[in-house]
Amino acid sequence: MFTPDELHSFLIGFFEVLCPWPPRHHLTMAPMGDLLKEYHYYMAGRGLGFITLLLILLGIARLTKVLLL
Repeated sequence: MFTPDELHSFLIGFFEVLCPWPPRHHLTMAPMGDLLKEYHYYMAGRGLGFITLLLILLGIARLTKVLLL
């Protein structure tokens, strides 16, 4: 990730999955050009966001299990 467009596409994908509820504000069509050019970074961000979300949920489940026992 050497350009701001690549980082921007990655972060959009990452946080789009990490926060699974619908966005409060819809994005305008302006950033879609960056996403189309750097789609592989967007998908990598979505993949890493999904793994991070799973790890957070597993951590919460483990913490709940420890606190209830």
